Amino acid sequence: MTVRTRFAPSPTGFLHIGGARTALFNKLFARRHGGAYLLRIEDTDKARSTREAVDQILESLAWLGLSPDEPPVFQSSREARHAEVARELLAKGKAYRAYETPEELVAMRERAMAEKRPPRYEGIWRDREPGPEQEGKPFAIRLRAPRDGETVIEDAVQGTVRVANTELDDMIILRSDGTPTYLHAVVVDDNDMAITHVIRGDDHLTNTFRQCMVYDAMGWSRPVFAHIPLIHGADGAKLSKRHGAVSVLDLREQGLLPEAVCNYLLRLGWGHGDEEIISRERAEEIFDIGDVGRAASRMDYTKLAHVNGVYLRAADPEALLPQVLRRLTAAGEGFGTEKIARLKILLPALQERAKTLNDLADSAAFAVTDGTPEMDAKSAAILTPEAKGRLEDLAQFLSGAPWERQDLEQWLRDYADVKGVKLKDVAQPLRVALTGSTMSPPIDLTLFALGRDEALARMLVAAGDDLLPPV
Repeated sequence: MTVRTRFAPSPTGFLHIGGARTALFNKLFARRHGGAYLLRIEDTDKARSTREAVDQILESLAWLGLSPDEPPVFQSSREARHAEVARELLAKGKAYRAYETPEELVAMRERAMAEKRPPRYEGIWRDREPGPEQEGKPFAIRLRAPRDGETVIEDAVQGTVRVANTELDDMIILRSDGTPTYLHAVVVDDNDMAITHVIRGDDHLTNTFRQCMVYDAMGWSRPVFAHIPLIHGADGAKLSKRHGAVSVLDLREQGLLPEAVCNYLLRLGWGHGDEEIISRERAEEIFDIGDVGRAASRMDYTKLAHVNGVYLRAADPEALLPQVLRRLTAAGEGFGTEKIARLKILLPALQERAKTLNDLADSAAFAVTDGTPEMDAKSAAILTPEAKGRLEDLAQFLSGAPWERQDLEQWLRDYADVKGVKLKDVAQPLRVALTGSTMSPPIDLTLFALGRDEALARMLVAAGDDLLPPV
């Protein structure tokens, strides 16, 4: 058997974190078993489905490295096939025509509620033949559900799950307007796509018992079901925007790396010993759906930022540069080849402190700013009259230095020795003058990256003089 999994989102909004984890689990399981991972867009809800949502889902999956192995299947394009199967069930006696009116259905529901019973279809057309008065009238097709016994699912995550068939009513599989219902369409599509494993959220578990009735009535083999717990917020409530970003593309805009997001989502409800940082290649080797826990997971954005920082520090600076430039451009910064060269020198050091690409861009902004960077009150307070005087003196001293990093470090040490001060008392005002902040890459690297003219000019401006850099 060739393993075939699928991710089947509805295009009624953005791809959320829970959906991304489901897609990831489907792809990893398929890769682990040498199978195929597919995508089905379940767009039968025409009133709520949008092309914009479809595009956003595809973009999100592509960013995460979760694009399908085959072109996406659109459920709405298969309505004729769904209707064909419904009519086949009707011909086999596994389904029947139901002519009840909307008013009769409302009355049925109200009666059940008044009697404190679950509102289920009472099967009034189950064993009733239509008469002449039904001729030409619209009808729905309902599946003839079993009345005795129970339906049992051997779930790969939840274990054995049972429901008494008396709890299941005769669900509609084809509406009176000829359109299929979602629960019926999903089964037909999964069967025709040869899906062997249905890995999805456990909010679909109750649907699965109804869907099994379609499989059984058609004589189709059921796939292996694996219902994974949902993701909650830190407070245990259903994850929502009040907990933080819930859209995949929100995470991208916050400066997270797709590799880090996937690593974090992988470990959210699934574990493999003490391994925390797991590459995609490694995950494809070791992932097993049986290792998924049954309890709901809790989203921890602090942990996600930590994992992202690990990946950011390990990333190739050349690969990060375009993303940093895009963020600086969006912030209104302009730069040419000289400023880009500064960034290339500084990025490896800046990566060590950043947790997101946005952090990285913010910390790099001083390198492409025209003139002296803006500074906050804490930084400005460091530039005391004494510190300003030392900056002017230091600019004169460094004007004759060879402008190589290893030389600049020694010249700063020599200056501190000659003046009889601690190196930090020289370096901290200098750092503020060059970057506008008390935090920066090593000061000798910062001097080297900015270049002689720019560095000396910033020092003199910070010193409060209108002097030109010394020649």
